[in-house]
Amino acid sequence: MKTVLPLGDAAADLATAGGKGASLARLSRAGLPVPGGFVITTDAYRAFVADFRDELRQADAGGKADLFAARDLPAGLAAEIRSAYEAMGDDVPVAVRSSATAEDLPDLSFAGQQDTYLNIRGPALLDAVRRCWASLWNPRAIAYRDQNGVPHDDVALAVVVQALVDADAAGVMFTANPVTGDRGETVINASWGLGEAVVGGQVTPDTIVVSEGRITETRTGDKAVMTVRTAGGTHERPTPEELRRAPVLTEPQALELAALGARVEELYGVPMDVEWARSGATFAIVQARPITALGQRTEEWNDTLKGDHLWTAGNLGEAIPDVMTPATWSYVQLFIREAMSVSAMPGFDLIGNIGGRFYMNLSASYSVAAALGMRGRLSAMEEVFGKVPPGLDVPLLTASRWEIVKAVLPVAVRVRRRVRANLRSLRPFLATAARRCDELRAAIADVRTGPELAELWAREIEPHLVTACRMLEAAGRQGGATLVLTRRKLRRLVGDLDAEAMLTGVNADGELASLGLLTGLGRLARGEITRAEFARAYGHRGPHEFEISLPRPGEDPAWTDAQLAGLREAGAGTEALLARQERAREEAWTRFARRYPRGHATMRAKVRRWNGVVRDRESTRSEVVRAFWVVRAFVVRAGELTGQGDALFFLSREEILAVLRGEETSLEQVPVRRATYDRYAALPPYPALIVGRFDPVRWAADPDRRGDLYDARGGGAPVSDTVTGFPGAPGVVEGVARVIAGPEDGDRLKPGEILVTTLTNVGWTPMFPRAAAVVTDLGAPLSHASIVARELGIPAVVGTGNATMRLRDGDRVRVDGERGTVELLT
Repeated sequence: MKTVLPLGDAAADLATAGGKGASLARLSRAGLPVPGGFVITTDAYRAFVADFRDELRQADAGGKADLFAARDLPAGLAAEIRSAYEAMGDDVPVAVRSSATAEDLPDLSFAGQQDTYLNIRGPALLDAVRRCWASLWNPRAIAYRDQNGVPHDDVALAVVVQALVDADAAGVMFTANPVTGDRGETVINASWGLGEAVVGGQVTPDTIVVSEGRITETRTGDKAVMTVRTAGGTHERPTPEELRRAPVLTEPQALELAALGARVEELYGVPMDVEWARSGATFAIVQARPITALGQRTEEWNDTLKGDHLWTAGNLGEAIPDVMTPATWSYVQLFIREAMSVSAMPGFDLIGNIGGRFYMNLSASYSVAAALGMRGRLSAMEEVFGKVPPGLDVPLLTASRWEIVKAVLPVAVRVRRRVRANLRSLRPFLATAARRCDELRAAIADVRTGPELAELWAREIEPHLVTACRMLEAAGRQGGATLVLTRRKLRRLVGDLDAEAMLTGVNADGELASLGLLTGLGRLARGEITRAEFARAYGHRGPHEFEISLPRPGEDPAWTDAQLAGLREAGAGTEALLARQERAREEAWTRFARRYPRGHATMRAKVRRWNGVVRDRESTRSEVVRAFWVVRAFVVRAGELTGQGDALFFLSREEILAVLRGEETSLEQVPVRRATYDRYAALPPYPALIVGRFDPVRWAADPDRRGDLYDARGGGAPVSDTVTGFPGAPGVVEGVARVIAGPEDGDRLKPGEILVTTLTNVGWTPMFPRAAAVVTDLGAPLSHASIVARELGIPAVVGTGNATMRLRDGDRVRVDGERGTVELLT
């Protein structure tokens, strides 16, 4: 249990540090100007109230605060807080801010419900912390939770302690106009002194509107009072006459502040409400939260409402890790329809959109296996989708066995015929796909009218996308169960270590697409290819490659620069890692030949076939992603030709075509869908497994939420005390765990550290040479992390379900990639 964390600690998330603390930690890690300090976690609050929780429930509203005042902080906790405070300097004045776990959610702003204390020094700190905790139970906060249906036992309070900015001016900034909802305008409110007079509404502040890098409106307010520091805290005093009607910010200062706001919004991906302070010529950000009141309605994107099913984010959810814009979801549905044609079974929802994120319905797969008498093959399914926790009762579909068989068999026959036919075209397709995508993007750029672009989609773009998807289906299904059964047989014959070594070398007979980005960066670093050649060959791959609203790496030179810097830091190059693994592979084959001389040639052929299937699957997937770059170019060009810009990312593919042809009715839905997207994008990634009806917003507010499993039936599988998963790649390594939330934080991973994260995909590959080992929540033996780690000889444990819950940034751990275990070292 950690009770005090540095402000920028990666462990300072919503459940641990509350809304305010998590936000400040995120800003700090991103390099924004946040005053230093620390967070007293929700664990400290729970430990403090544990002895009188029953009394707290029973006390009347006016008496709850007295229960806190009557108790001293535990000696150990008090010492830890004092130590963190003393590390900030000698008698530093601080701001002590409440940070609740149900705070600053997209549709529930608890701002102002709990207390903040400014200009606190020395011995007064512990009392301020206790008063912050007590404010969770003030009548105002209790009434607000009751009004919004938030159970009182579901919330806890962290406390943020920060160096107090000696502000001569302060205020708030909205990165979208809170009145009109215009996302192109930044609105700044500014007043003299500390920001409390602005936040509390005691003054009419200056208002400055910034749009497209220039000031478009200025109103200077009558700032009658200002909040100032005193020996015992703060108080309001009359503003000196010469300052009352004087502008607080100069034009350059306002533009500098708006630029900071743009960085905050870029970090979160949603419009933000930012509290700022200025000391001299230096700005600081003291709080930031999503704007909750842009006056927009929202939709519900939630397929868990369709029934009691088990949903998984494994496999394709790793490739599509983001909250999807409506346009992306629409094209992903097309992709699934063609690349996984079994999804076309009538009456079966095999995929779903849960809070904007992609999930697959395992209840359907389990039901089909049960109906066809194939329950014994479920372990093979786990090799693809990841493990279902022991003790989890998987809900099955309500359809009868006969209904399922009647739906499945015709589809299975059609799929087999289609795969057989498409495999004959696979090689020609792979040979020409890159050039064809270049031609299509050039054709898109040349189109001059909306109807012409719609015609180009129907005539050339959609057919190529459909073909790419069908080729992926064929490539993935060739060889039947080859991928699973060959690996199992080898492990049985020679053990895990040699089996995994013998299965590497996928990259030897042709480039493995999952490694392409990494090898391409190496070639670029050595001057073997130009930047243009790199962008053409590899620029379609990245961490967000299915989300068409985001630029590809080939469109973003800064992304390439960052990856090159990371490779230089890694030291040993990809080639050295591959060479080391080649030696290990050949030594394992030598041992196999001595042990099984008659079976050596046959097994070599089977593994070569295994490698070929893996390579074909990865190459075809890469071409599907390249086709999605064409789709992005199509939607961007559609926005240009219609004058609608990024609004089209919030329409379906059919609606985009209608707008291109002059029918604009669907544009009325854009504000609602944009607000819905912002709402979901502000939440943390949802659990890997979801059973039954799931509310993403309520789940995010739960301090005890699980990242591995949500079971609406209650109870569910117990939380594991150990971190175990699939053996992804063999080897044993001890080192420092670096918990990385997303690829944008990849520069935090230093050479020799152990990468711990929710999932990886191709966009994470450039980090692998720096990692001593890889540990993921999601994944299976055929997932990205396993394949790439095996090829590079990096130990990996994947599909743990709980690594990011159990391991903290900076923990020292032992990773055993052969047994699939991660041990926390003392």
